Amino acid sequence: MSMLIIISLVILLFSIMIHEVAHGSVAYQLGDPTAKYAGRLTLNPLKHIDPFGTILVPLILVVLTAGNGPIFGWAKPVPVNPFNFRDQKWGSLKVSIAGPLANFFLALVFGLLIRLIPLSPTSLYIFSLIVIYNLLLGLFNLIPIPPLDGSHILFSLLPEKYNNIKTMLSQYGFAILVFFIFLGLPYLFKIAIFFYSLISGEPL
Repeated sequence: MSMLIIISLVILLFSIMIHEVAHGSVAYQLGDPTAKYAGRLTLNPLKHIDPFGTILVPLILVVLTAGNGPIFGWAKPVPVNPFNFRDQKWGSLKVSIAGPLANFFLALVFGLLIRLIPLSPTSLYIFSLIVIYNLLLGLFNLIPIPPLDGSHILFSLLPEKYNNIKTMLSQYGFAILVFFIFLGLPYLFKIAIFFYSLISGEPL
């Protein structure tokens, strides 16, 4: 496995972990210590690894794309008990949106560094990967399909009269998500490239 692929996998892993830690940290601030007691408020990768989403899926994508395509994956979801939230109305929404916001924040910081600071080719490559992966993770998780964060955000905002939509998405969400991963990721990647250029001022 080439060094560039290893760097990509490491960046992806830590971007995913920061996403999950953000969920757990906001839940903790809202009064729910579940993630803390589970030892998930840490950047220790062993605490977050999902054998399928964190290891198998990225490695399959590396093989299928010969290391040249976008590599994707996910970590174990951070355990959260919404009944502990002090803010019962908006607590779930705040926790759900924290992960994507953390990814967008990282993308913004490293994108602005690319724009403002002269970088070596190696540093530019690494920073570009950080921006792209975090944009992809943030955008992907905002899609309103269970079990992604976007579904929790949608469910928090939908009035009760639309409970049939919640039921339908909850029932068929995984199948819809698999369908999207195979057909929708290329379009998501194009959106991420657009925002990359917008933030960094550089073409990808």
